Amino acid sequence: MPLLLFLALPLLALVLYASPAELWANLARPEVRQAISLSLRTSTWATLAAVALGLPVAYLLARGQFPGKLLVDNLIDLPIVLPPAVAGLALLLVFGRRGWIGGPLDDLGLRITFTETAVVMAQTFIAVSLFIRTAAVGFAAVEPELEDAAAIDGATPWQVFWRMTLPLSRRAVLTGVALAWARALGEFGATIIFAGNYPGRTQTMPLAIYLGFELDLGVAVTLSVILVACSFLILLLIKAVFGREESE
Repeated sequence: MPLLLFLALPLLALVLYASPAELWANLARPEVRQAISLSLRTSTWATLAAVALGLPVAYLLARGQFPGKLLVDNLIDLPIVLPPAVAGLALLLVFGRRGWIGGPLDDLGLRITFTETAVVMAQTFIAVSLFIRTAAVGFAAVEPELEDAAAIDGATPWQVFWRMTLPLSRRAVLTGVALAWARALGEFGATIIFAGNYPGRTQTMPLAIYLGFELDLGVAVTLSVILVACSFLILLLIKAVFGREESE
């Protein structure tokens, strides 16, 4: 019971801080709408990138045995425990205007830092590990004998993965997608260092909350409530879908 109060009271105070009329008035502000739109857009792109890049890695970690697997496994987990500010600085040193990759790109007129692309990259860097780790657990739970039987029946490795392995592990994969999206949506440290905090261009909801805390607490509370609602709804949706599957 004390733990539930410890978790619930701060969230309740946040929700009850402003009246519905005040929340609605803040939602009508251009800077708030820009932050919401940018956050939803970039977190969705970051999640798609995490899935595209992380799906084969998750399967390889769950099924493959190769030299250096422990090193790769630790590298995948590193962004989870790494301070986000360190991740942002690391990205800046590689993709910044004087970075290893960003420097040559800047000479060609291509700039990554302080753009929406930088926001997506920062969110992907932070969120992809959650997706890989969760999806890998699902892939590891699929019996190899089922895949071997499908292969014996003439299915190609690609068909085995898409028609058997992925559907059987869909719960873990979808959970990984939800966690990655929620983590990308709430990303702050890496984004502010690598992409900056420019309204309408790189200012996501967490960055707008940080600025609003100093300038307008009402805006910060409004965006905080939206973030809490988004995270709660995505988790509720996933659990509702899986609960219905288990009851069928």
